[in-house]
This record gives sequence, C-alpha cells and structure tokens, in this order.
Amino acid sequence: MFPLKRITLMLALTSAASLVQAQSNVALDDLVVTGTRSETALLDLAGNTSKISEQQIDFVRADHITEVINRLPGVMVQRGNGQEHLTAIRSPILNGGAGAGSFLYLEDGIPMRAAGFANVNALFEANTEQAGGIEVVKGPGSALYGSNAVHGLINVLSRAPSLELERSVDVSVGPHDLYKFKGTVSETIGNQAYRFSLNGTHDGGWIDDSGFDQQKMTFRHDYFGVRNSFKTVFTAANLNQETAGFEVGPRAYKNTAASKTNENPEAYRDAKSVRLSTRWDHELTDSSYFSLTPYLRHTEMEFLMHFLPGTPVEENEHDSVGLLAAYYKDLDGGHKVIIGTDFEYTQGSLTEIQTVPNPFSFPKYVQGTHYDYEVDATVIAPYIHTEWQVAEKTRITAGARYEHTRYEYDNKTADGLFGNTFFRPADRDDTFNNFSPKLGLVQQLTEDTSAFVNLARGNRAPQTTDLYRSRKASNVSLEPDSEQIDSIEVGYRKVGAGIQFETSAYYMKKEDYFFRTSEDNNVPDGKTKHYGIELSVFAPLGNQFDLGGSFTYARHQYDFDNADNGIVDGNDMDTAPRHTGNVRLGWNFMPQSRAELEWIHVGRYYTDDANAHTYDGHDIFNLRATHQVSKQVTVYGRVSNLLNTEYAERADYSGPGGGDRYFVGEERGLHVGASYSF
Repeated sequence: MFPLKRITLMLALTSAASLVQAQSNVALDDLVVTGTRSETALLDLAGNTSKISEQQIDFVRADHITEVINRLPGVMVQRGNGQEHLTAIRSPILNGGAGAGSFLYLEDGIPMRAAGFANVNALFEANTEQAGGIEVVKGPGSALYGSNAVHGLINVLSRAPSLELERSVDVSVGPHDLYKFKGTVSETIGNQAYRFSLNGTHDGGWIDDSGFDQQKMTFRHDYFGVRNSFKTVFTAANLNQETAGFEVGPRAYKNTAASKTNENPEAYRDAKSVRLSTRWDHELTDSSYFSLTPYLRHTEMEFLMHFLPGTPVEENEHDSVGLLAAYYKDLDGGHKVIIGTDFEYTQGSLTEIQTVPNPFSFPKYVQGTHYDYEVDATVIAPYIHTEWQVAEKTRITAGARYEHTRYEYDNKTADGLFGNTFFRPADRDDTFNNFSPKLGLVQQLTEDTSAFVNLARGNRAPQTTDLYRSRKASNVSLEPDSEQIDSIEVGYRKVGAGIQFETSAYYMKKEDYFFRTSEDNNVPDGKTKHYGIELSVFAPLGNQFDLGGSFTYARHQYDFDNADNGIVDGNDMDTAPRHTGNVRLGWNFMPQSRAELEWIHVGRYYTDDANAHTYDGHDIFNLRATHQVSKQVTVYGRVSNLLNTEYAERADYSGPGGGDRYFVGEERGLHVGASYSF
C-alpha cells in the first residue's frame, strides 16, 4: 500500500474511532506499525508486538505511564516517586546503565534519547497522555532497530489528525492537589492536516515535601500528495519535580504514617526535551517507495542523586541530528524488501558534583567534582529486512543489521583517581561494531489464527556512563564490551470476532552484561538467561460485559558465579517476580458508557543478588468509569487502590549500609474529571 492510500486510511480510521462503542476499545489490535516501520497485519508478523490503543489511552487517562502500559504481558514498569520509573520487558527491573541501555524508547520511530546517552526515566518525556497508541516489542524482535532494543522497545505513536474540525478540553482533579489539563485542536483542510495537543499536570505529592509540575506539547502536520507525503512532528516536555526518596527499613511500606515522611526533602529533578522530525515518503512506482526521516533532538536534565551517599548533583545534556533512510519494495508473489541505513551524530556532556562534606559512614564519597566530561558519538547502521511468501499460508522473515558506534571522549578534569573512589579515564576514542541477524516464520492456520517462530539477536554498545564513570577504584581496569542477547520465541495468536488472544514462549541468553550490584560493585562481563510464557486475552461476555487480561510467568537468572557479590549460577536476578498479571472486567452499561474493575498482581521477588532478601508482592484493585452525557460532554472517575492495600511500587536492598528500601504505593484515592468538545 503506497503512502497516499496509507495516510488516507489512517485518517479515516482515526475519525471513525471516536464513534466506536466502548466495548471495542479493549480488543486486540490487528494492525501494527513498529515491527516493520510500516503498517502490518498482526497475523503476518513474525514475532510479538503488543499495543495499547488510542481508545484505551483515552479510557484509562493515566496519571503515570505505569497505569496503562502494565496492562501488557511481559511488561512491568515500576514507579518511583513523581514521574520516575524503572522498566522491565522480558527482564528483571534494570537500573543504572543497564536500565538505560536495555530498552529503546521511541516516538513515531524516532529514539527519544541517543543510544549511548539513554535515561532510565525517559518515558516521562513522551506525550503518552495524548498518544494515538503505544506499541511494545518484547525481546530483540527486528533488524530495523539497533542499540538499546535488547530486551525490547516501546514506540509511542502520535495521534493522527482528524478529518473534520475537532476541539476539546479535559480537566481532572485527584488527591494531594493533583490537577490535570489537556487540550487538543485538529482538522484536515484539502490535502493537509494538523493536530496540536497540550497537557499540564500539577501534583502536590502524597509524600511530604514532594510533587511535580509537568507540561507536554505535540504538534503534528501531515501533507499527502499524489506521490509525496510528509509527516512532521514537534514535541516538547518540561518537568520540575521535588523528589521523595526511598522509605528505609524492613517492611517500611506497612507503616502508612511513616511512609509519608520524605527522607530526602532536598531531592529534585528538572528535565527538558524537544524533538523535531519530518518523514518524507516518495512513491517511485505502484510497488515501491523510499522514505527519508531527518530529525533533531535536545535533552537536558539536572537532579540530586539522593540514592547515593553524599547526594551529588548530576547535570547531563545532549544534542543530536539524525536521518532514517529506507527503500521499500513489494515484489511479485507477495514478497517484500526493506533496505535502509540509520545515521546519528550526538554531542553530549555530564558533570557530577558533590557539595556536601564526606558522609560520616561513607568516606569514599568525597566533596568536589567527581566527573566532568564530553562525548561525541557517531552511529551508522545499515540493515535489510525481507519477507518471503514461500507458500500460500507460509511467510518467512529474514533480516540483518550492522551497527557501527564510535565515542570520542574528552575529560574536562584531572585524569585518574579522585578520592580513591572515582576514576576518570584519560581522553580516548572507543569503537564498537555489532551484527544482529533475525529469522522468523509465520504459518497462517485459519482466516483469523496464525503461529510464529522467531530467532533474533540484539546488541548494544555500552552506555557512556558505563565507560567513563566508574564508581570504585577496583573497577579502574574494567573495559565493558558490547552486550549481546540471543532469543528464540514461539507463539500463537487469534484476532477478529469473538475471543481474541496471543500466547508466546521465549528463551534468551545474554553475555557481556554490564551492571552494578546491590553492593555498588560494577560487573562488566555478567551472563544471564531469561525464559517465560506470556498470554494476553480478550473475551466478550454477552452484549454488555467483557473480560480482558494479561499473564506472565518468567524466570530471570544469573548464568555465572561471582562470589564477591554473592551471585551464584542459577540465582534469580533481583526485582524479577516470577508471575505478574492484569485482569479487567468491563461493563458497557450504556451505549457510550463503560465501567471497569482492574486487578493488578505482582508476585514475590528477591531484592538482592544473593537472594537473601525479598518483597512479598501485592494485589491491587482499581475501579474506573466513564459516561458520555452528550456529544459534547463526557464525565469520568477512578478509585485507585480500591481496598487501600499497603504495598510498595518498588522494593530493593542496597547492602548493609542501606538495607531494605521502598517506594511506597499510594493509598486509596478518588479521581474525577470531565471533557468538553466544541
């Protein structure tokens, strides 16, 4: 399907979506774009892609990304305080460089961060509140995406313009002075269309001396001609946050009164980001076209590192220019070829400065400038993706990606050890070359079912912080290599009318895993293995009710011994629950009204590498409802943590010096709001 038809269909579907009954907003989508960077039927996809639809986003009206994305199997994003979070996709919760570098965060296919300068909290920079969809690929699923797409990727899709004039405002209020505003205006005029969306949030913080103000904006302009189409997207985000840190002590989350005390009242996080991209599709023939997507990116962030002794302040920023270039060709017989190259050049910098004197119990954290450096990074990544219709109902996907990454590091302070703790390398250049093949097979079984097998390899160059910011003198000689993961998965899916579901099983092995242990030691050459079963399902129950859910059983284990850190081959990795689930019972009590009871389950997990400390897990219930009063007015509400359960959003163990630590989950709260279209 060439660009003009594709864009026209997209706009028509978007316009029609506002008229769809509530029941359809929970069904599995049968069209996705992330796996091949173009619209693909789910039945034809060799591998998994889960999607949160535009209608689900509008129904959930999430205050935090966790409320909507954790509906998907194999995904667990744990909330910290404010807008902070850590991610797991077919993995344990990962932090530090591993957490930043193991997941690729995209908006409309454009990385939100440069590969070597990723941020574990990067999802707060995306306008998920007003998105047109969120797609998640679990595991290394495609040759089209490179560094950081190791355990998976999250692609936030901008909302398409409407065919007719659309204007709406949405306001809501919640506990602890939580106020939200959203507004959008959109229209199509001739062969041009636009959408401008803006939202702002003020959160007074349910923990003392915490809270945040955040603003996000997205402007999208589409032009579609006879042979050329353009999609331009500009996004901007600003966050000013007063951060509450961990509550410390065994089962501290069980003491509700103490949980509201901010142990780090001076902590803060200020962040800004802007991105601009234009995708140009040019039709060459009825069966081929090329695509060029130049983009610009700027990010900057300053925050107090409250989770470290000495609480230094980190400032980082980077500017990038990039180009995604691809040629698409449909061949006779149902075959397809995509050939492309991704280019990106980035200039980044980081400082870490401690102004307070040495902490009494941690003399290694000395006052002064710990780090001050700049890095120029260049990435060049050619790839090929092919699809072959080898039989009427059998399709093979094969692809490969070669990625060249070069860092030019410039130290702005004295080389060598500082305070016998912080090692600053001398100026140097580092180069990493990675090859990632993929092979998949899809067998269509009936008109609405198919099975697939997918073999894939993922690679990532080390994060710049892994290379140039070492925490301990014992790690001076560490030289991390590119991380590599090999994956095999098999799956079966059913779409269409009636019961819909997808189930998959996977096994992955990872080498050269660079991570920081709970004892604050760097390990550059770890090995891990990951395997599990995932299920997502939607089932209508008569005319008014439906049941949807996702279930995951997974094991994430160390595949090596490291006596210094208590790691034994076969140990569970920390923060890796073996089972998670999300179940929703929906009731469409009127044609344009819906209520939903949600059960969130997180199983027990270890909080340290030696498997000596645990968190018991939790079960949380939420109740949501929305009612369309008229064509112009919709009212909605939510009771979060319906049973007022005492739980932790995140639990970990930071060694003898820190002990058990928790980001405490919020108590029961009522949220209400209304939207008005005019």
